[in-house]
Amino acid sequence: MHHCHQSALPRRSALLWCLGVPLALWGCAQPPAAPSSHGLLQRTLWSGRLALQVEGYPSRSFIAAFELQGNAHLGSLQLTGPLGQTLAQLHWNPQGARLETGHTTEEASSIEALLERDTGAPIPVVALFDWLAGQPTAIEGWSTDLSAIAQGRLTATRFSPEPHTTLRITFEY
Repeated sequence: MHHCHQSALPRRSALLWCLGVPLALWGCAQPPAAPSSHGLLQRTLWSGRLALQVEGYPSRSFIAAFELQGNAHLGSLQLTGPLGQTLAQLHWNPQGARLETGHTTEEASSIEALLERDTGAPIPVVALFDWLAGQPTAIEGWSTDLSAIAQGRLTATRFSPEPHTTLRITFEY
């Protein structure tokens, strides 16, 4: 397995550079499962479009189609471009996380560490899975808008500390 050995800035932005596609490609995704007579179904597969914007110097943003499987502790995320090409694959388990982009593979001790290194902002993975399920889990420094979750949209914004970060996910039924 080839490990990426680059300076901090190129390594941090490797995922963002790989995923740079026009924001006009914003599309749809699948929402969390609907409640059943036994309560909320535990969903383990999502797909759709996501956009991430990290403000700062330099500001970074990307948009991609995604397929997310698993949970905050064990799972995978595949990001694809507008023509269906695989841009990145991310796999994680309790022992660590691995990101594959083209011919480059990066590893970290956790999914959170890998995402923060590659996007430049901490992403609250446990809370993200709660948000996908429509649960308004509070995270210090983040605000979430789940008001349109029934219509297939969620927005999470990190306002403190820097860098300000906005994550938008769109779902379809």
